[in-house]
Amino acid sequence: MLWAIDVGNTQTVVAIHDGSSWIAHWRQETDAPRTEDEIAASLWPLAQMAGIPFEATGVMIASVVPPVEANWVRFSSKYLKQEALFLRDGASVGISVDYRPVNAVGADRIANALAVANAQELPAIVVDFGTATTFDCIGSDGTYLGGSIMPGILVSLSSLVGRTAKLPAVAIEAPAQAIGKDTVGALQSGVVLGYAGAVDTLITKLSAEFADQPKVLATGGLGKVFVDLCEKIDRYEAMLTMDGLRIAYDRLRS
Repeated sequence: MLWAIDVGNTQTVVAIHDGSSWIAHWRQETDAPRTEDEIAASLWPLAQMAGIPFEATGVMIASVVPPVEANWVRFSSKYLKQEALFLRDGASVGISVDYRPVNAVGADRIANALAVANAQELPAIVVDFGTATTFDCIGSDGTYLGGSIMPGILVSLSSLVGRTAKLPAVAIEAPAQAIGKDTVGALQSGVVLGYAGAVDTLITKLSAEFADQPKVLATGGLGKVFVDLCEKIDRYEAMLTMDGLRIAYDRLRS
């Protein structure tokens, strides 16, 4: 079984692939001070509840948080008896990168590009809703072309609420109408509907720079919220980044 681990700035996603499908995936807070033993203690009961043996045939990691990497390496060695492989750049997995410098592209973004290139859904734009919302542009030949980065919606909302005395935290969901009739409705209108509009605008501008109309896919924890709010997103792929890590593992191992 392959363990695929996507270490983001806010959350870490751990998924297990049995060779034919993803049989489990979990989200936990990214916490740099956690030791390999603490990582195991958090994942062991999840595996037990899912009826999955706590073992692996391989471990593939994408990380944008270098301070946590050593602990994941030790966890993989001590508890899964595997040497962890890291997705570091596009060249190692056959993805050409048109970005300066080429090693500045996050591993998760390379994984997204690899997944859509492997599925031959090109050209493409992947909108990944995380701590930041990233827009990954992949050309017709599978080249990573670059993209755009905007603050994630939770970061934006936390900043707004944290800097005001009377605004409450609200759920990230669309209001019943655009004209807010109370503070919660007004916030959801501005933050959620406004954010969806910003995403659509960026997709439109990015798409205009392609020779052919790109397929637009959403992924990330909040992608499922915005797939129905954004007119320019074609569909939501929850496991897109993990699929990229699975393909990366096969390519790096060979």
